[in-house]
Amino acid sequence: MGLFDRLRGDGDPRVAFIGVDGVPYSLLSENEELFPNFAAIAEDGTAGEISSIVPPESSACWPSLTTGKNPGETGVYGFQDREVGTYDTYVPMGRDVQADRVWDQVQEAGRKATVLNVPVTFPPQRDVQRMVSGFLSPGLEKAAYPDDVRDYLETLDYRIDVNPKLGHHDDKAEFIEDAHATVDARFEAFKHYIEEDDWDLFFGVFMTTDRVNHFLFKDYERDGEYKDDFIEFYQKVDDYIGRLREALPDDVTMIVASDHGFTSLDYEVHFNEWLREEGWLSFQTDEPEELGDISTDTKAYSFIPGRFYINLEGREPRGSVPESEYDEVRDQLKADLEALEGPDGNEVVDRVVEKEAAFRGDHDDIAPDLVAIPNKGFDLKSGFKADSEIFTTGPRNGMHSFDNTSLYIDDPEAAIEDADLFDITPTILDLLEIDYSRGDFDGASLV
Repeated sequence: MGLFDRLRGDGDPRVAFIGVDGVPYSLLSENEELFPNFAAIAEDGTAGEISSIVPPESSACWPSLTTGKNPGETGVYGFQDREVGTYDTYVPMGRDVQADRVWDQVQEAGRKATVLNVPVTFPPQRDVQRMVSGFLSPGLEKAAYPDDVRDYLETLDYRIDVNPKLGHHDDKAEFIEDAHATVDARFEAFKHYIEEDDWDLFFGVFMTTDRVNHFLFKDYERDGEYKDDFIEFYQKVDDYIGRLREALPDDVTMIVASDHGFTSLDYEVHFNEWLREEGWLSFQTDEPEELGDISTDTKAYSFIPGRFYINLEGREPRGSVPESEYDEVRDQLKADLEALEGPDGNEVVDRVVEKEAAFRGDHDDIAPDLVAIPNKGFDLKSGFKADSEIFTTGPRNGMHSFDNTSLYIDDPEAAIEDADLFDITPTILDLLEIDYSRGDFDGASLV
């Protein structure tokens, strides 16, 4: 138990959540000898595979994980969303998340929250103890609150994110070096503020794991050139998890979780090109540059990852599908997606989820009509410049998956079976003994 805890003497339980973005459960559970600190949490507490959300994209996953609510409530469906009633798009940021975060509820209960490097939290909130925004932040100077946090992190050469452009090089040595430097500084920051021992909820995310997976995961799964480098990086992450666990006072429950799983990538699938070739999508110009260039002949268009919108009359500016034909058109598109095969003859799509099955809430007016969940190996892309090919390969060799998401809770009483991302926020609040209404969340406490 920490010094501050002894001085205040309030006895309130606390939680430290450590996010490991994109880390698949199978990687950790099938290699316990390589990752003993994750194995120790599983042995002393509870661990298992959970489900991500639809769609399993980080910009949508972290708002759902930190609110316990689906994108229909958070208002964030992916890295790119569209404005209501237009073809205009925007990149959702922290202020676009329309549901209360778990740390908001902690602060409202008179407790304190330290929040570090969570994706989709820029600009940093000033109603929490301290916050450093994560992915999508322009830089540390504007991402840290209060100023003394920024000043300290600058001494660590702390960076918001690894430089992903380095992963595009054939020689991955510089990328790997940058990933190590990024995760080293992140660990030092986490350890420093954990040892401050002045918080009730510590919430920090290692996102570099996701970056490493995007460029090295196939090397790990299929014995590629950089397999040893991949394992070495993850052994460092495992060591850091163990050292953070050791630094925690006795009144703190540790949770470690990812936001989605990962698998090897064989083909990127450019769905707007597929829609164009199949007669679903047409453009007003020969060289379209944005969504607004689609023509009135269009029946459907796509956003990443695997989100499909019917070009509906009265909803889209140049909608061509009458409402009376919506169900028929959507059913046909769903059938076409389910029948699509890749160059190797394998089915591209594992399943297609209809809007009403995945999204509900006050902000479902921009929800996609269909979401395709891909089979392993197919990464679903879009783009509005008609691509020359439907199936391509690129510098990335790893992709997100809906399944194989990780959850570790340092509590043997936790029950993880059939859990998903929506269960994490109510679990944290239960562990903190903060009251909430069970109807507030799409998930339920696991303790």
